[in-house]
Amino acid sequence: MNILVAHWSFDPMIFVVLATIGAHEVGLRRLSEHSRPERTRRRRRKSYVFYAGLALLVLTVASPVDYWASDYFYVHMLEHIVLAFATPMMVVIGAPWLPLMFALPVGARRRVGRFIYLSGGARPLRVAGRLVRNPWVGLVSFNAVMVLWHIPYWFELAQRNGFVHVWVMHGSFLVTGVLFWLQILPSPPVKAAKGAIWQSGAILGTNVVMTLLAMAMSFFSSTSWYPSYAHIAGVTFSPFADQQIGAAILWVCGDFWAVPVLNMVLRRAVASEGSMSNVFDRLISRAIHLKPEAHARHAALSAEREVAAE
Repeated sequence: MNILVAHWSFDPMIFVVLATIGAHEVGLRRLSEHSRPERTRRRRRKSYVFYAGLALLVLTVASPVDYWASDYFYVHMLEHIVLAFATPMMVVIGAPWLPLMFALPVGARRRVGRFIYLSGGARPLRVAGRLVRNPWVGLVSFNAVMVLWHIPYWFELAQRNGFVHVWVMHGSFLVTGVLFWLQILPSPPVKAAKGAIWQSGAILGTNVVMTLLAMAMSFFSSTSWYPSYAHIAGVTFSPFADQQIGAAILWVCGDFWAVPVLNMVLRRAVASEGSMSNVFDRLISRAIHLKPEAHARHAALSAEREVAAE
């Protein structure tokens, strides 16, 4: 029981979370004044998912999880999984973008909008906005950040420097996680730039990267990578055994998130392409030559989606 109630800490990221919740609630109230009741209820339901993701973030960085992550690598790996996968997924599903935008008063909102979209001085911001919305940036940055922070030099730097640990390491997991999941999960009004075929490839590729990283830390190594976990008082098993458990967590959790999300995306891909064989053809980058009946099915499905959208 002492493990659960002791070693709680204060993380400065809590201030960011509280400010975000306050702004989100203001935006929800303003939107409700101009929206139909069903839309207001839908936004409120999504807000619960968003707030649950923020609560999970606070629980991860302020609870004993963060304390024990300093002694046990496998606990640190659990922390990374939550920050890169679970929390960003819940944020994206919660779709907080419109409420956060409407947190500004209407006058300020219009001034900011005119500046960003019309001002010549904001051209670098527009370029940066297009860059971060690029699906390849989301995919590559997400995988690069996960690999980078498990390279011993950078991992040890974060262990020694609290600012790097909290704001750079944890922040990069959160930001790139959101950018990645925005390309996979629906989060209105943001729309994914690529279709289900690209999304399937992104999920499979990311799962491969996580698996290779886990194998590098376990099967392809014979010693611990991280000196900060050596000779810690009270730790009874070896640093390498600790690292192997962490690698197993990364491997298992990679499959845990990938399988259900890939199933969802493949269902969308089948609806778009007409059959699973066409999906596989696209996934392995072969030219697709649909049969006439497949063309008919594809056209019918497209027409049904257009009618549903109207």
